[in-house]
Amino acid sequence: MSGEYRSRVERKQAAKQAKQTKQKKAKQKKGLSLFKKLAIAALLLMVIGMVGGIATFAYFVKDAPPLDEAKIKDPMSSTVYDMKGHKVAELGGIKRTYISYKDVPKVLEDAVLATEDARFYEHHGVDFIRLAGAVLANLKEGFGAEGGSTITQQVVKMTFLSPEKTLKRKAQELWLALRLEQKYSKHEILEMYFNKIYYSDGIYGVARAAEYYFGKTNLKDLTLPEAALLAGMPQSPNNYNPYDHPEAAKKRRDVVLSLMAKHGFITKEEAEKAKQVPIKSMLVERKQHHNSVPYDAFIDEVIKEVTDQANVNVFEDGLKIYTTLDQDAQKYVENLLNSDTLFTDKKDLQSAIALIDTKTGEIRALGGGRHRENVKFGFNYAIQPVGQPGSSIKPILDYGPAIEYLKWSTAHQIVDEPYTYSNGKPIRNADRRYLGPITMRHALALSRNIPALKALQAVGKERAKEFANRLGMGFDRVEEAYAIGGLENRVSPLQMAGAYSAFGNNGIYIKPHAVTKIVFPDGTEMDLRPKPKRVMKDYTAYMITDMLKSVVEYGTGVLANVPGHHVAGKTGTTNYPEEVARQYGLSDRAVQDSWFVGYTPNYTAAVWTGFSKRSSTADLSQWEQRIPKLLFKRVISHVDDGGSDFEMPNSVVKLPIKKGTNPPKLASKYTPASEITYECFVRGTEPTETAPDEPETLPSVTDLQAAYDQGTNTISVSWKYSDMHDNTIFEVHIKTDQGTTNVVTTKDEAIAISNPTPGAVYTIAVYAKEGDITSKPALTSVQVPGGEQNPNQPSPSDQPNQNQNDNNQQQPNWDNNGTNNGTDNGTNNGGNNGTNENQNNQGGNNGNNINSGNNGQGGNNSGNNGNNTAPTTPPSNPTTPPPNPTTPPPNNHNGAKNGNNQTKKGFGTFGTNTQHSGTEN
Repeated sequence: MSGEYRSRVERKQAAKQAKQTKQKKAKQKKGLSLFKKLAIAALLLMVIGMVGGIATFAYFVKDAPPLDEAKIKDPMSSTVYDMKGHKVAELGGIKRTYISYKDVPKVLEDAVLATEDARFYEHHGVDFIRLAGAVLANLKEGFGAEGGSTITQQVVKMTFLSPEKTLKRKAQELWLALRLEQKYSKHEILEMYFNKIYYSDGIYGVARAAEYYFGKTNLKDLTLPEAALLAGMPQSPNNYNPYDHPEAAKKRRDVVLSLMAKHGFITKEEAEKAKQVPIKSMLVERKQHHNSVPYDAFIDEVIKEVTDQANVNVFEDGLKIYTTLDQDAQKYVENLLNSDTLFTDKKDLQSAIALIDTKTGEIRALGGGRHRENVKFGFNYAIQPVGQPGSSIKPILDYGPAIEYLKWSTAHQIVDEPYTYSNGKPIRNADRRYLGPITMRHALALSRNIPALKALQAVGKERAKEFANRLGMGFDRVEEAYAIGGLENRVSPLQMAGAYSAFGNNGIYIKPHAVTKIVFPDGTEMDLRPKPKRVMKDYTAYMITDMLKSVVEYGTGVLANVPGHHVAGKTGTTNYPEEVARQYGLSDRAVQDSWFVGYTPNYTAAVWTGFSKRSSTADLSQWEQRIPKLLFKRVISHVDDGGSDFEMPNSVVKLPIKKGTNPPKLASKYTPASEITYECFVRGTEPTETAPDEPETLPSVTDLQAAYDQGTNTISVSWKYSDMHDNTIFEVHIKTDQGTTNVVTTKDEAIAISNPTPGAVYTIAVYAKEGDITSKPALTSVQVPGGEQNPNQPSPSDQPNQNQNDNNQQQPNWDNNGTNNGTDNGTNNGGNNGTNENQNNQGGNNGNNINSGNNGQGGNNSGNNGNNTAPTTPPSNPTTPPPNPTTPPPNNHNGAKNGNNQTKKGFGTFGTNTQHSGTEN
């Protein structure tokens, strides 16, 4: 029994174990099956991906250009077209010193390999390890963080492909690089690279670059720092040009030296020693190229733009380059600069002009310097930094930011007074004088330095830098001395023209550019036009423009004004630093640069005059300082047909302001015209308070007498005046009841009316006048005996002598139409307030109309129909503001008076006064 029991128990346990084992095997089998499925699926995806990738790669490379040896050995020239699509020049055939691989020194090869392709001798055209690293870097740091191109790929890109950054172009580059390595040896590929690289200033090939920058015709003579500089430049040739950007060139050279040490080509000690060599000590004097290319100053900018943005060789790649060139303007600018009409024969005197389209930023002409006929691609004064901007920086760095961030009005007052920088150093105006409280408009128009510094301080240096850099100035920092143009770095005319054009373009900045597009040999196009950017509020742009119009109307820029055009602009003058002036024996007020930067709605031009080198004679005379203004005037007169004015945006309000009020107050109807100026305000900040002006009148004449003398047949009129001055005159208005009128002007206190009409009643009004100020009239009447008596006319014995000695006495009304009391409210320069005879009303009534005013008798409102335009003639004293520095706005004038052919009769008119239709604004 016990054995049977054990056997049964064991059987059950055995059965249980067998079941568990079976289940475990089933689970293992199921798990293995799932893993197999996933593995198979992944493998299929990989296969599909590879097939798809191969298919895509094959699709991309099927259109790849062939490895044409002619393109490697024989470069194709590029064609340049002007703004109308006409051919201008053909670029190609530039002489170069061709070298073979054996001519390349080891130090130069090592520098290039360390910088561009350290595994050059280990890959077959494509470095997949480096490529993977570049992909990871781009994923981590953003596209473009690191490049993975080998030297072979760069040769392919420079020779066969357009520089567009697409997967298709990259696939073609990889494919052609592999094929190039199959066809050519490593040394041959390096030889291609060294002969094709661009080194700025129109220099191609490392041999020509070594000669141009270092004066070395044998590459074997290159030093370590020289080789490192040449190895680093191709990444961005123009930006690392050691003549133009020595600091950037040094940084790039030192990066190359560090890479050479990293890859074991040199020791760290050798790298550090080479880094101590100054860039300028390595360079020879800049050479100038001779070439037959026309308009070389403009073409120079074309080459720079295409090279920087497209990374191509304009002399070899067979491009079609479409530009913004206006050939007529370019020829005129070049002839103007080469003419001796304006220029003196002073040694080293130079000048440059940059002309662009205000609305598009397209460069129309570049005058790169004087007498460049036999010198091509030399120093281009139009696009290279040439000098400090002086006061032409003030709209960019001082007043523009003040309006943008603080909403200052053009009437904002700043005190022009003795002042210092924050460090205690005194700042002075050019004339060493102070004008006291003046408006921002007046401070800019007269180029006062102290108000400019105060504006910068009010805004703050950081905000000023931000504003200026949006206009393309590229400041690393801003110091207080920058407020008046004392910059650490120089600026170029093209740079200044671009900044000013944003003011004329309603606050939209478009980087000045000479190229619109390029077309590659395969038909691929690349658009090189920069995108417009709003860099300031429209009210800032307009208000700066409105103030800069004052500069040419009565300020420092009157010589640049172009009749019939709407011109805004600013002058700029810079002096030598004290130590430099002493070094060359110059006065502490010697002038090294003179600028005028200005614009119309159509064109913007920046003009610079200075010297190509410093010397004891490099001091601009008074006449030479005027040259930029005169050049600007001639250029704009030639290219610009005029047209509409700058459009005032809705964000701006222009109002008549009484001069000298702080805060500004609106001019009242009693404010004299000479006391009114029109100023701009950001809408919502305009003043609402009106100046408390009262009408100004002179005392009336007294003891007015009129008597008829039958013996002499004359009417004798006399009066007395107790307030006589040298400029006092009297106007005698004579009217008869028969409708005749006459006006006599005299400095005496009596007149005689000869041969009066028998029986007529003569009414006489006498006014005292001094300039624009008039008294109320004194009145009397007398009847001449004889003739037939008018039954409705009272006899003289019934008519009292109406000698008005009391200014407050009520004026009589004739025909119940009398004086025009209360009808002529508004800003009318001749007849509203008091007795305004002979007032100059420009833009109101046509003819000599004697009107009664609101508070007295009216006057001669002489003028032409149309808008009331304030005078823009500059005052004889340049430090004195004009009566009306700007033109009042057509739709922003308080109390405009519209005449509708009204016929007024009444005492004081002495006849019928027909008021012609017209709007007095």
